[in-house]
Amino acid sequence: MLTDYIKAAMSKAKYDILTDDKSFYAEIPGFDGVYANANQLEACRTELEEVLEEWILFRVSKNLALPVVDGMEIKIREVA
Repeated sequence: MLTDYIKAAMSKAKYDILTDDKSFYAEIPGFDGVYANANQLEACRTELEEVLEEWILFRVSKNLALPVVDGMEIKIREVA
């Protein structure tokens, strides 16, 4: 489930080439604060996925909601 969620979120990523230094910039709309910048496209994608994973773990640890992606929803439940 988590792997599918990450893949779905990554498929929404938007990539740009920055004009000042020709590096790649990526972000995922709806995932505030999830972005990456690198000199090569694949490095940018790898960094973006790592940031996304850390962002998900942080939000889960703080019991914060996660965006619904392609109908997939990760709900945080309190365990006694």
